[in-house]
Amino acid sequence: MNDPLTSYRAKRDRRRTPEPVPPPGPVPRGNNDTFVIQEHHATSLHWDLRLERDGVLVSWAIPRGLPPDPKRNSLAVHTEDHPLEYATFSGEIPAGEYGGGSMTIWDRGHYDQERWRDDEVIVVLHGERARGRYALFRTDGKNWMIHRMDPPEPGWQPLPELIRPMLATLRPRPTGAEDDHYGYEMKWDGVRVVLYVSGGRVRAMSRRDTEITATYPELREVGEALGSVQAVLDGEVVAFGPDRRVSFGALQPRMHVTDSAAARRLARQIPVSYFIFDLLHLDGHSTLDLPYTERRRLLESLELRGQHWQTPPYFTGGGDAAIATSKAQGLEGVVAKRLESRYLPGKRSPDWIKIKNIDTQEVVIGGWKPGTGRRSAYFGSLLVGIPGEQGLTYVGHVGTGFSEEVLADLTARLKKLERRTSPFNPPPPREHAKDAHWVAPKLVGEVAFGEWTSDGILRHPRWRGLRPDKTPADVHRE
Repeated sequence: MNDPLTSYRAKRDRRRTPEPVPPPGPVPRGNNDTFVIQEHHATSLHWDLRLERDGVLVSWAIPRGLPPDPKRNSLAVHTEDHPLEYATFSGEIPAGEYGGGSMTIWDRGHYDQERWRDDEVIVVLHGERARGRYALFRTDGKNWMIHRMDPPEPGWQPLPELIRPMLATLRPRPTGAEDDHYGYEMKWDGVRVVLYVSGGRVRAMSRRDTEITATYPELREVGEALGSVQAVLDGEVVAFGPDRRVSFGALQPRMHVTDSAAARRLARQIPVSYFIFDLLHLDGHSTLDLPYTERRRLLESLELRGQHWQTPPYFTGGGDAAIATSKAQGLEGVVAKRLESRYLPGKRSPDWIKIKNIDTQEVVIGGWKPGTGRRSAYFGSLLVGIPGEQGLTYVGHVGTGFSEEVLADLTARLKKLERRTSPFNPPPPREHAKDAHWVAPKLVGEVAFGEWTSDGILRHPRWRGLRPDKTPADVHRE
């Protein structure tokens, strides 16, 4: 008789792996009704569905787990039969061995068989987490698909394709009795990212509705951490300077990279962290209409802590203490969020209040003036503005805050955008416009400054960096 476990044994050495490796011989007989699903953190995260059949566990590797929606099938790769003892196995398969990585039992129970053919299997699963009728059908060789035949669970919703981030307004902080109605978070000096997680895979989206998954490869590990949990997370990607403080300048080299290989190289040199502060969708259910405190409770229940991600705490009331803490840490400020506030996608709401320690302003570059001396190969200063009703309103020129690397990068970008006429309306003062080179107003940057003059000009502006996550339409006077 053919031994159904020959392939299984050939791939494993019982001296090197804790997996059960029974000796050759007759296989035991069961009732053909046991199933187990194991979560396998191997080279790539997947779930192994195993169905008892004629003394072995017939197995499929499912990269994204059981499909919750009959409208979308999932890939299921047919693998070698496993011994029945594998139905209770969990543990660490040593690195370098076949299937090396962590194996845990995600669910197990019994199943009813409706059809079993060489190219199609239909079963009804009865487990704690896996319940319902599923069909497995072969598509090509060892590649199969798994299809949920039942309708979704009541109230279940698919993972949204896009949720635009809710925005805060710049206002004085709540005082007196109002203080207790707000939660205070640190204002992280980074880039806003909404992360979509499903089947252990992630998709990162910027405020410009642009996918930036390749830009920040560290975020893929969040999917591994969540496993089968489906979620939409809102947070900020940050980098740290030499003093281990959050630094927008340190993040600049990471923000413009779209090539996957280059991003991986930079991730080793300038690693980023993802600070998560909101939860917008969880396991088939929108959380947008839940109050802020409930969204935070659900977020914290996920216990998202890792090498490149964390869920920083928030503080109820105590605005003065939160502001003092942010100043001590050299942060930009705090955000006060009304405790009962809903999440309003894409809206700038008074329920969220920005409280800044330093004055910053987003600006649009409309021109540049040539540099002199050591900067003769680059621009000397940037002419910047803020979009207004009549066009781009001039608000000053910025000549400090540029590293050699930034000067070279920005000069190359500006030369590609040159135009013959000024984009400012009304035009800048004559002394500022003299010898200026005009550019199409497409690049958004951020400056720190001392104050606004009475005629609407930034006093002592200093360049902080480009904002590729923003468009000119996002820019307004703070």
